[in-house]
Amino acid sequence: MKKAFILFLIISNTILFAGFHSSISPLSETIKQRMLKGKSWHRGCPVSLQDLRYIRVTYWDFNAKEKSGELLMHKEVAGDIVAIFRELYAAGYPVRQMRLVSDFGGNDWRSIEAGNTSAFNCRPATGSRKWSKHAYGRAIDLNPIENPYISRSGHIAHKASEKYRKRVHRKPSDPGDRALLLKGDKATRIFKKYGWKWGGDWSGTKDYQHFFKP
Repeated sequence: MKKAFILFLIISNTILFAGFHSSISPLSETIKQRMLKGKSWHRGCPVSLQDLRYIRVTYWDFNAKEKSGELLMHKEVAGDIVAIFRELYAAGYPVRQMRLVSDFGGNDWRSIEAGNTSAFNCRPATGSRKWSKHAYGRAIDLNPIENPYISRSGHIAHKASEKYRKRVHRKPSDPGDRALLLKGDKATRIFKKYGWKWGGDWSGTKDYQHFFKP
C-alpha cells in the first residue's frame, strides 16, 4: 500500500516543495534475513514475523532535506504510524535518522548513540526482565538523543543527551531544539491524538523518546 501527497512547507523562511510518501508491506525475505542477522528478532519473541509490517515514510532530516526512513511495527498499528509521520512531516518536525535497529546488531545502546529513531526490537524493557513494548512492535523511540531516558535518580546514560536534560526550547532555528519533545508540543499532541501514550508523562522515571500504543 503506497500513499503520497504534495505540500508547500516553510522552514526557516524557506519555501520547500515537498511530497510525503509512505508504504506498508509484509516482511520480504530480505527484511527477514536482515532481522535475523541483525539480531532484532529470534525464535521465542512475543510477536511473529507474519504480524510485523515493514514501513517506509518520508521525513525531514536535521538539514531540512527529505529522507526516506524505515520502521518495523505490528500490523495493528502500522496505519497509525504512517498517519502520525504524515502529520509530523507536514509540521516540519525533524528526525535525525530512521533505520532498522538490525543495522545496529539489535543493540539499543548503539542505535541511541547514533540518534536513530527506531521501533521494533525483540528485547526486554529497560531495567526489567519483561518484554518491552518494542518487542511487540507497538512502540517507537523518537530522536533518542534529544529525548533521553532519565532514571528516577536523574541518571542519563548517553553523554550527548546531557544538554537536553532541561526540557525547554531555547533556539527554534536549531534542529536539535525542534526535535526536543515537550508536553504541549505539536509532535507530542499528534501521537496522543491517535491514542499513543508518552513516556514523558510517567512519574519518576521519564522516557521522553518513547511512544507506545496500548
